[in-house]
Amino acid sequence: MRYNIAMQNYPIFIDLNKQACLVVGAGQIALRKIRLMQSAGAKITVIAPEADAELIDEFGDSIHYIARAFSADDIGNYRLITAATNDRAVNQLVSELAQLSNIPVNVVDQPELCSFITPSIIDRSPVLIAISTGGAAPVLARALRSKIESLVPATYGVLAATMNFYRDAVKKRFSKESQRRQFWEEVVNGGVAEHVFAGRQSAAQALLEKQLAQPSTLPKMGEVSLVGGGPGDPDLLTFRALRLMQAADVVLYDRLISPQILDLCRRDAQRLYVGKRRSEHAVPQGEINQLLVDLALQGKKVVRLKGGDPFIFGRGGEEIELLAQAGVPFQIVPGITAASGCSTYAGIPLTHRDHAQSCLFVTGHLKDGSVDLDWKQLSTPRQTVVIYMGLIGLPTICQKLLEHGVSADMEIALIEQGTTAKQRVFTGSISNIVERMSAHEVHAPTLIIIGSVVSLHKTLAWRS
Repeated sequence: MRYNIAMQNYPIFIDLNKQACLVVGAGQIALRKIRLMQSAGAKITVIAPEADAELIDEFGDSIHYIARAFSADDIGNYRLITAATNDRAVNQLVSELAQLSNIPVNVVDQPELCSFITPSIIDRSPVLIAISTGGAAPVLARALRSKIESLVPATYGVLAATMNFYRDAVKKRFSKESQRRQFWEEVVNGGVAEHVFAGRQSAAQALLEKQLAQPSTLPKMGEVSLVGGGPGDPDLLTFRALRLMQAADVVLYDRLISPQILDLCRRDAQRLYVGKRRSEHAVPQGEINQLLVDLALQGKKVVRLKGGDPFIFGRGGEEIELLAQAGVPFQIVPGITAASGCSTYAGIPLTHRDHAQSCLFVTGHLKDGSVDLDWKQLSTPRQTVVIYMGLIGLPTICQKLLEHGVSADMEIALIEQGTTAKQRVFTGSISNIVERMSAHEVHAPTLIIIGSVVSLHKTLAWRS
């Protein structure tokens, strides 16, 4: 089963400090909501015929409790309203009246009646992390919260407060936004943060002030990172790739980068599409190479985000040649290449001792668009051949292999958009695959695998 997954709720934080809020219901569920709202500084009115004793003991006169049933006249000038009763009719009435008055309303455990939802929260004030599944899987949200809780110590709140305290001083010291960002990145990733995390707040402030008083030591030269984005599934990114993507000032990407991967880049980073299709280049390769140099010379942190691995048919070598000549610092982050990712997701082991003793990677078209490969080498028995970018040349590939003695029954697989939710795997033999594919509309990127290992797909395919 395929699901149409899209962002269902727009994430937003609302200021409740000294704002009037209404809670209908006074049981244990309402108690949990009231605790959160009061921690945000809300002025809370609670309406319910009876109140949980714990609620009264905990909040007393700090809330306005009205001991009666809810009525339509209770909808007033509130910043937001929460319904937390065990009476569905009352909850529905509260929801309808609130929405008629354009007041945000949350009905506990009834997402269909909500105009907003309350997420699972990790409070490291002023750092606040909210996790939501849109009401679809609250248990999953709580599980994610537990994982993140262990990764984000309470001292992150102290660090955020420290940075906020010096915010005006940094703005005065550095006139350019890019300079301020670089300064704060040094704070977050350097000694100041380490002092805070170790509980040495005075030392952290002293070091920050010292760095602020020093003549600018911000780097004049940027850096370029060639980052392998993998074959499509965001879960296959490396930790280093993700870290650099979230620190980049500029991201250059091509058509092999899925929207899901691009969304993991820093939100305010400049995004430049430099995609290529067969015989159609949005930006010529030479211009891409020069653009990487120019951006780095402007002091930018640049990520060249490439599908698969930068050094396997990714032209990464061409791009770093000019960077090296210009003296621009660069690094390369390997990615899971399409051959590995797509074959794994298709359940086709590239090397299996009963089938293949070697594996050969080739590209399906040359610089001039032709298909001119070493057919004798490709026809060697007991090997697996993986062909990148071979969709257009598939008829020629099959015909040439037949001419060079490969059995007409040799198994072949064509994998479309491998590792993504749109992955499709087509199998056959080199004598019939072209005819079989004629019945389907297939879109790049594709990967072709030739060899008897393809026969294992039927039994080893683990991802439908």
